[in-house]
Parts: sequence; structure tokens; C-alpha cells
Amino acid sequence: MDKRTIIFVVLMTVTFYAVNHFLFPPRVATPSASESAPVVQTVEPPATARSVKPTEELKYVIQNKYQQLVVSNINGALAEINLPLQSQENPASLVKKIRVDTLLEKEAPQYDHFPEGPYQTYEGSFNQGQLDGYYPLLRRNVAPQYYAMATLTDDPQSASTVFKIKRLEKNLVEMEGKTHQARITKTYRLPEDPSSAPYSFEVTIEVDGNSQGLTLATGVPEVEIVSGSSTQSLKYRMTRNQKGVVEQLSLPKTATNISSVEPDWIANSNGFFAIILDPQSDMNSGFTAYKIPGTDVPTRLTAIDAAYNLYPAGNYPGYDMRLPFKSSGGTYNFKVFAGPLAESVLEKNDAVYGGDYVAVKSFHGWFAFISEPFAKFLFFLMKIFYAVVHSWGFAIILLTIALRLMLYPLNAWSIKSTVKMQKLAPKLSALQERYKKDPKKAQMEIMGLYKEHGVNPLGGCFPLLIQMPFLIGMFELLKSTFELRGASFIPGWITNLAAPDVIFSWHTPIWFIGTSFHLLPLLLGATMFWQQRMTATTPKDPKNMTDQQKQQRFMGNIMTIVFTVLFYNFPSGLNIYWLSSMLLGILQQWWMTKKIKLRT
Repeated sequence: MDKRTIIFVVLMTVTFYAVNHFLFPPRVATPSASESAPVVQTVEPPATARSVKPTEELKYVIQNKYQQLVVSNINGALAEINLPLQSQENPASLVKKIRVDTLLEKEAPQYDHFPEGPYQTYEGSFNQGQLDGYYPLLRRNVAPQYYAMATLTDDPQSASTVFKIKRLEKNLVEMEGKTHQARITKTYRLPEDPSSAPYSFEVTIEVDGNSQGLTLATGVPEVEIVSGSSTQSLKYRMTRNQKGVVEQLSLPKTATNISSVEPDWIANSNGFFAIILDPQSDMNSGFTAYKIPGTDVPTRLTAIDAAYNLYPAGNYPGYDMRLPFKSSGGTYNFKVFAGPLAESVLEKNDAVYGGDYVAVKSFHGWFAFISEPFAKFLFFLMKIFYAVVHSWGFAIILLTIALRLMLYPLNAWSIKSTVKMQKLAPKLSALQERYKKDPKKAQMEIMGLYKEHGVNPLGGCFPLLIQMPFLIGMFELLKSTFELRGASFIPGWITNLAAPDVIFSWHTPIWFIGTSFHLLPLLLGATMFWQQRMTATTPKDPKNMTDQQKQQRFMGNIMTIVFTVLFYNFPSGLNIYWLSSMLLGILQQWWMTKKIKLRT
């Protein structure tokens, strides 16, 4: 590697560090009462007996252009939190209709009513739910102990306490119920101006009596599928060394208790949506997370191609998080965010509540130190390009072009190295043939030939390694960027940049392929095969290849197959990025090869 390349790599590293440091500085928060390290304990899950609903479950609805809250008279909890889909009648909503919504509307309309059954509004009339038009943030048709904002004790029957309606207004529901320990009053309030803090509401809970062992549940979010699997995560924010820190909790195998921490908030997320429970009053320290069997809280996906059991309920467990009340009772206030993890929405809520909700989008895991700065920088560029072209698909392509321009010197160095290797190919073949009975001698002669002509045989691999952080960052970006969910690029083909493209579909599932055909990964594999043939340093005729060259070509073909299979269920946005990058690489390869040949 020459000095210019080394200097370029150093400058790139410093640049990305500066971008991450100055554009995305760490957030500083007010210290909390406790800054000690959290104590993680595995605890026994609550009794699994399903609470029995009374014969008559009454539901009361308050809603605005962002949320529909369905309050049940059982436990006074939220049986449903439904988010309106974006439409001509409601352009303010950011939730777009995706393929799952269309399939349910056609194949299982009984799962696509909102609310599920009859309900009453502040106007006094009873209504039936409408077909389609909403996204269910919570898993529905579940036992009351899995409702959101359920007040629970160790007794499973505590979830079945019947509450009475006290007040029902346009933006307010107040319920009251009595357990054997205390009288509980719950009040739900939607904001007067929902645009100021979209997808949020307030909850006040008054506990008159003994609240020993009483907890408040987040509820169980619906399943979102990304790259063939669900993307559920549990996070909490705490203050450590005078800084706000967001920690991700490992998904519990049964139940996990986090003690010695007073969380600023807890967040139960499915990847693109989250329920953030933000206590505004002093609570007992710690919280508990539970794993709920998927058969107890079935996802709506089970209704899709149910005859073929395409999405078995048992494969998609749910997770619930619960905050403990103080034992002395009292009045507790909560801010609740229940909506999409769109950066603009989270920032609006932060401006109103100061909760630092945008931090729920932080990255975690082994490669977080790589993926987070790159993903943030890539999204920063993508937003700039989107503001110009108003298409996330074209924004990804423009982002790819920008990255190619930034990496032009490295790619140019690689191409020059490849061209030199191609020129040396006949001499290498001759040396391998001459010393085929003496491999050590052949290796020495080949290394001497490389040194004589200033060629590095690994030079072509270096730019690929340099691009890996971008690929990892892009993968994390597409997995977690709500703005790409439902974003259409080519109508009828690429209708959701956060999901695979679909050319056509069928009902009978095929192993690995599933029930739909994705074209982009095959185009990617064909392009990769073409690129390898262009950059190959082996003779075109297999008869003139040595065993080593045949093995090299075989490995290249295997890599093409591996990448095609690997990307088959990846989001179409990621396929577009990698495909565009390879096509630009081929163009640069052709242009530079032509220039080099003209000089010689």
C-alpha cells in the first residue's frame, strides 16, 4: 500500500470520528437518585393461568389522528392501541400500509377489524369496529394480564378486576376499580394538540390503599418481521456518571428482574414501533421483564396462510415489562409514547417532554461501535438526499454514489492492482506449470515476480474490507429506520424498502423461499458473477487454468451463491444499496481499465 492510500485511510477514519462526535454528540442528563450498576436477576414468571374475562367486556374509545386507545372495563387497561394508516383522509399519520395489512384484509378480515368488537365513544353511541385502516400496536385477543397499562399483582385474577366508567370525554377516559388491597382509579388523556407530541398520551393512576406488589405493564407489541425474523427489543434509560445511558436487556428466557436501578423510562419495541413508559412520579426501583409464550399472545401473522402454518404462534413469543409501585399507594403520573420510532416524531416528543426518547434508537451488540456511527452518518446523508428527490429509493442510490466517490481513491488503487495481476497472469501460469512438482520453489518465484512488478495479490480485497463497515451500518440502518417501512420505490415490485421485493406470490410455502419470489437478490448475484469475471486474473479458457486458478474460480462462484442466498430475505433497500455499489464498481473498473490500456 502506497503512502497516499495510507494517508487517505487515516483521513477517512478521522473524518468519520469527527462527524459522529460533532453531529451526534453524547447526551447529558440530570443525575438520578441512584447511579449504581443494575443488578440483573432471573426470577420466576407469574402464574401462567389465563385470566377469565367476564361475559360482558365493555370497551371505550378515545382517538385522534395518531392513535386509537381502546380502554377495557377489565382492569381499566388498554386492550388495544391502534395507529391509523396514512391515507388521503389522514395524511398526518406516518404509518403506511404494507403487504401484511393487505393479506389480512383479504384472507382473514376477522383479524383486521378496529377495534375488535363493539365500543362506546364520548358521544354515548355504541359502534362496531371498521375493516382495515389501522395498525395494531399491541397483540390483540389476549388475556387481560397482557393488556397495556394493566395493574397486576402476583395473583393472576388481579388482571380480571372489573372497573366502572367514571368519565368519558372526547380526549379522556376515567375508570375505577377495587381489588382486595386497594381502590384504583385510572385516567387516560390524549393531548389537546396531538401534533405537538404525536403518538403520546398521559396516564394518571391513583392507588388508595395497600399497593404492595402492584406493578404496571407495558403490554405486548405486535410482531414485525425483518430479514425473516422478529426484531423485538427491551431497553431502559438510566443515569450513570451524570449521563443518560440506554441499555438493552437480553430477551429473557422466562423472567428477568433489574434491581438497584431507577429507570428514567422503559421501552418495549418490535423494531419499528415501541411503547415507552415514562414515570413522572417516584416508583419503586427496578423493573421486571417477562417472556410470554406465543401461544398465549398469538401474533396477527398466524392468520396469514394459516392452513400451511406459515407463521406458527409458538415461534413468536411476546415480551412484557412491568414497573413496581410503592407499597404506600398514592398518585402516579406517566407519559406514554406508543407509536413509530421515526426520528422526527421522537424529537417532537423530546421537545415537549424532555424524555430523550430518540435514544431508544441507539445501537447495541458486538458491532455497535462500528454500526452506530456509520449508520447515523449514512442516515444523515440519506435525509439530505431525500429532501432533494423525495424518494427513499433514489436517496439510497444517491447515497451509494456519494460513498463510491468518497472511496474512489481506494477503489482506483484496487483496480490498478487487478489490472497488473491480469497482465502477469500468463507469467504466473507459466511459473506454476514449470514448478508444479516443486510448490515451494513455485511460491518463491511467484513472490519474486510480484515484487519485481510491484504487485500486491491481496490488493483487490482491501477495498471490500473497507466497505464492510458501510455495509454493516447500512444493514443496521435499514433494520431500524422506520421511515423506510412501507416506503415504495417501484410500484408493484419494490413497495417496502424495509422488506424484500415481491414479484409474485403463492400460498404453498417452499423451504427457504417461502411464499413469494424476490428478484433483487438474483440480480445482485448475477451482477456479482459478472464483476468477478471482469476482475478475474485467470485465463478465460478453463483448459489453460492451473489447479490453483480453478480453485480460485470455484471459490468465487461459491461466494456468489452465498451472497445471493444471504441477501434473499434481506430488505430491498439493502439489496438496492449493494447492487448499485457493484454496478458503479463495474463502471469504474471498465473506465479505469480502458484508461490504463490507452497509456500502455
